[in-house]
Formats: sequence, structure tokens, C-alpha cells
Amino acid sequence: MLETFFQPQSVAVIGASRDPDKLGYAVLANLKEGGFPGALYPINPKADEILGLEVYPSVMDVPGPVDLAVIVIPYPYVPAALEECGKKEIPTVVVISAGFREVDREGLERERELIGIAKQYGMRLIGPNCLGVIDPNTPLNASFSAGMPPSGPIAFMSQSGALGTAVLDMAMAGRIGFSKFVSLGNKADVSEIDLLDAWWKDPASKVILIYVEGVPDGQKFIEVARQVTRDKPVVAIKSGVTASGSRAVSSHTGSLAGSEAAYKAAFRQAGVIRAPSMEALFDYARGFAYQPLLPGDRIGIVTNAGGPGILATDALEHAGLRIPRLSPDTTRALTEYLPGAASAANPVDVLGDAMADRYEQAIRLVLHDAQVDGVMVILTPQAMTEIEETAHAVGQMAQESDKPVLACFMGEARVDAGIDVLWQYGVPNYPFPERAAAAFAAMSGYRRERERPIFRPEPSEVCIPRVRELFDQVRSEGRVSIGDAEAWTILECYGFTVPQSRLAETAEEAVDIAEEIGYPVVMKIASPDILHKTDVGGVRLNLRSPDDVRDAFDLMVYRAGRYVPGARIWGCQVQQMVSSGREVLLGMSRDPQFGPLVAFGLGGIYVEALKDVAFRVAPFSRQEAEEMIREIRSYALLEGVRGEAPADHEAMVEALLRISQLVTDFPEIVELDINPLMVFEEGRGAMAIDMRLVLSS
Repeated sequence: MLETFFQPQSVAVIGASRDPDKLGYAVLANLKEGGFPGALYPINPKADEILGLEVYPSVMDVPGPVDLAVIVIPYPYVPAALEECGKKEIPTVVVISAGFREVDREGLERERELIGIAKQYGMRLIGPNCLGVIDPNTPLNASFSAGMPPSGPIAFMSQSGALGTAVLDMAMAGRIGFSKFVSLGNKADVSEIDLLDAWWKDPASKVILIYVEGVPDGQKFIEVARQVTRDKPVVAIKSGVTASGSRAVSSHTGSLAGSEAAYKAAFRQAGVIRAPSMEALFDYARGFAYQPLLPGDRIGIVTNAGGPGILATDALEHAGLRIPRLSPDTTRALTEYLPGAASAANPVDVLGDAMADRYEQAIRLVLHDAQVDGVMVILTPQAMTEIEETAHAVGQMAQESDKPVLACFMGEARVDAGIDVLWQYGVPNYPFPERAAAAFAAMSGYRRERERPIFRPEPSEVCIPRVRELFDQVRSEGRVSIGDAEAWTILECYGFTVPQSRLAETAEEAVDIAEEIGYPVVMKIASPDILHKTDVGGVRLNLRSPDDVRDAFDLMVYRAGRYVPGARIWGCQVQQMVSSGREVLLGMSRDPQFGPLVAFGLGGIYVEALKDVAFRVAPFSRQEAEEMIREIRSYALLEGVRGEAPADHEAMVEALLRISQLVTDFPEIVELDINPLMVFEEGRGAMAIDMRLVLSS
């Protein structure tokens, strides 16, 4: 359905203008001067001819079919123009005009009107408030960006049109080319998800880049991206990750910015490579677009300068890559060929007087070594250096190999001609070793993502009807928070082990329960209106006698009534005291874009003090749960230190999977904390000691 955005047979420009200073003129000129091979129909009721093309008063007057309409008129007239496009049976429309959701509430209503019209006629719509669409292969430049960028294997989508103009200007300078370019604008209809799906099987697009401020459906984004990244890399940069950045997103495009933790988790689960900057976005893209995929994590280095070789070694190892020992055969061949002062170890230093032939032989030998998966070639412009000839040698060696080669021709004025030669061979150049190392690291990370098992959730046997009944009862009472006794029911329905616990309505009943459970016991205030019990003195530990229990009961009930006037007090929960084990936290908050964001970390006071928490968007797989546990910085404490037995890893994985299932089964859960989950020694399981749960209002 989206094909006619990129390969239309005919295009109508609604709002085409005779004035070169108007966007309507720029769009039509770009289409014509960019070499669009199909029919062009300028639409303007006040003109007869523009740029030598016959003008029509309305799309309804165009004699033949129209595949794509580009609307460039003031916003009050856009709905009527879109209605005419629907009646003309135009399948795809780009609305460049601004003045919609990004402006104010009235603009939002205007945008909703556009969505309704598009749905009524089955049209797909890009925009409004966008730069337009470009496909250099058609060629099609249905945008107001000046000039046609070079053709290449990179598909780029951006929520920001202004950023898109800068990217296109960079492409016009050479050394990067696009297969597709889309400015999404407000994303009233077509979003990143639609384009990912459309570009998934596009043979012209080898890598997909995304500049994103917010996605409309986080769960759908993860689902589609998981499929796409199995076949081709997707690299994204997310803006609005800070508190002030998030506010800027809302005012700029009206998007609701999701939390940084949610995006980090979602991109990881979807196999999307996260770029930390625009520079990195295109550094990674060049590697993916123009070189073979990296088959492993072992990088060979060929350099004519020792210092940059050391910098490259450090950067690669910091990025998680390896600098392998070369095989004895390779080392022997290098030793025989290179001057005596050269280094035949990795990094291979061919010395500052190396000419092109010495570089070529060294690169050939290193590329052929079975211990090497990719090669970084470093050149500094010294007196004897044959820059352009060496670039030809690097390019030829890269073309003969199925391993990726990245260049690092350091400098500017003297190496520029050599960099142009590298690009003729499709060898990306990076001005510093650290950037080349980061590109290799991205390529290695993508390889690991492709090797991951296909996502398959593992549902457990649970009692959904009992939990549904309990939630309905809570809502019928006008509550959204869950009490302790209700929490135990939910946990048991989802397979958690919980302490022995009963509700006592009087102090004497509390004593009877304590003696039945066995001392020592824990007591907690039982109230649906008090979520943070410790804040009102509502938790007492290690109660060892009837007098301790009576005193604790009376004092907690008194304090609860005093500090939370009007709170419903059900009594006190008397609970088995569990002290041995490691305390961990399982939590969930519902992200506005991705849904249930599950957290794992050390429990008790550590979660507040260390903020050492890993996140995943539910539902997630067993492997993702295992990675989540190992991801926290304090994982060593769970493995056991100084002779301690390790915590039961499988019990933690199982607990995460069950929480993932619970919050997926019941989307009305907006907050959940199990703190602590007491994890015993390996093989002894875990026990949920306390749970806080809040439903949507």
C-alpha cells in the first residue's frame, strides 16, 4: 500500500505556485528537475501554466489517475483538498502543510479531521507538518528540500523535517547515499512502524535509520522491529531522553515522550541499535551500508603509526571487541615481508615510510588470517605516504574480501583526496580510531542480536478468573489499591510462594494467629488507603511474644488512624518472619508508549540507594529475563561472594516471567512492586514477602 509514496506513476502537487519563493513552487521544481519520469499535475485554480506544465484547478480535473498527491496549501484548506483526493481515489498523500497538532488543541482537532477523511477513503497519509518524501532510485523528490541526494543503500526516516534538511545537505556533499528518505512530521497516519514494515524487504535498502521523538504504539514497534532486524540492521537515535528534552518533544511535535528506560529496553528487545549521537548514527550506517556484516568480534589493525594503533586497540577493547593474536603463518609472512623495525603482531605497524605496496600486502595477509573477522586500516599523512595509491590498495583488498574493512585516514587537507578514493570502493572512512571502533562495535552487536533465539513467550498455568474476580471486587468498592490479603491471592494465582499470613481484626486475634504460625512474626497495618506502610510506622519485624504482638497491633492501628485520617483500617496482617536470603525487587510501571515496563534490582534499601535496576518491556522471553538479572551492576552479590552460596537464579527468572505474564494479562495494572522477593540459596526457590499493586482509575 505504501509503494506509491516512492514509485508513483503520476504526482499531483496541490498548491503548486508560480512564485519561486513559495513551497508549492519548490516542491514542483524538485519533482521536475529531479527527473521524475511520470506525469506531473500542478494544481492551482489561479494559474494556467507553471514550469512549462499544464495546471489544473482541482485534482478532480486531472484527466488520468493520480498515484500520489502532495498538499502544500494553508491549513484551513487542507481538509477539503484531502476530501477531493479521496473522491479521485488517490491512494497516497503527503501533507506538507503545517498548522495542526504541533500548534494547539484546535490544530489537533484539524488533524483528527484529516485522519477521519483518510480512513473514510482508504488513503495513506504522510504528515502533516513534514518535509516530504524522496526516492533517488525512482527518481522522486516530493519535498521542499533543495536538490536530489545521491542514491545509496541507506533508508532514513525522521520525525523532524529541519533535521532532515541538514541530513540531505550532508548527503549532497557526497560520501553517503539514500535509497529512501521520509520526513514523518506529525505522523497522523504513517509512522515509523509502517515504514519499517514497508522497507523490511526493500532490496535497495541495506540499513534503516530512524530519528525518533516518540512512537505511536510501542508494543507494535517492538513486534515489527523484531522481525525487520532479523534481516537488516535498524539504527535509531532517540531525542527527548532528559526531563527538559521530553518537554521539548511535547511542544515540538505534540508527541508523548516515553521514558528513557522504556526506550532503552524496547530498542534492545527489538534488536534496534541505539546511536548516542547523530554523528554515531551515520558512522554506524556507513559500516552497515557499504561493508559486509562482521562475522565475529576479532579485529585486525594495520597502521603506519604506533600511537594511533594503540588508540585503536584501546578503543576496540573498551567497546567489547578483541584484538586477536595473528596465526603463526601470518606472523611469519609479515616478518619476512616487512622491514625489520616493523611490527608483525596485531596491531601491524608497517612504519611511517610505508608506500601503497607495503600496505596492500599487509592488509591482504591480515584479511586472510582465520583469526581475524574485520580490519581497521589507519593512515597518517607522513612524508613518504602515498595517500591516493594506498586508498586504491585498501579499496581493492576490501572488494576481494568477505570481511568488513573500515578506514581511518587521519588528518584533513592532505588525506581528503584519498578519502574520495576510498568512497569509490565503498570503504567508509572515520577521522579517528575511536569512531571506527564504535562502528565495528555496532556491527558486532548486530551480529549478536541476529544470533539470539526468536522471541517466544513462555506462559505458565495461572488462575486468571480468580484475579479478575478480585479486581472487579476492588473496583466495585471504589478502590484502586490492593490490600495485603488480596496481594497474596494474586501472587498465589501466578505461582509465587508467599509467607504464611492471616488478617487479624483485634489484638487478641493477632496473638492467636502468631502462635499458630510460630514466633517470630511480622505485623503490617492492613489498609487499602495506606500504600507505604513504613511511612506511618505500619510494619514491625521480629515480634517474639504475645505481648510484642498486642503492643504492635495497638500502636500500629493508633498511628495509622492518626497519620492517615479517614483511612479504612482492616486490622493487621500477621505474617511468617522470613530472614534468610537475598532481597531483590520486581516492579512494573506502565509506560505511556510501550506499556508494562518491568524492573529488576536488589531489594530493600539498595534499590533507592544504588538505583541499580534493569528494565524490559513485557512480555519478554526467558533469555531476556536471564539477561535482565545479569545486567545489574550488583549481580556479583547474587552470585555469592566470600564463600556465600549463590542465590537461586532459576527462581528469579521464573519470578520475572510470571510478573511479565501478570501485567500482560491485566493491562489495568498501572503499578506493581514486589519488594522484597526473598531469594534463597540455589535450588531452594524464592518467596514474595510484600507486594504493592495499583489499578487504573
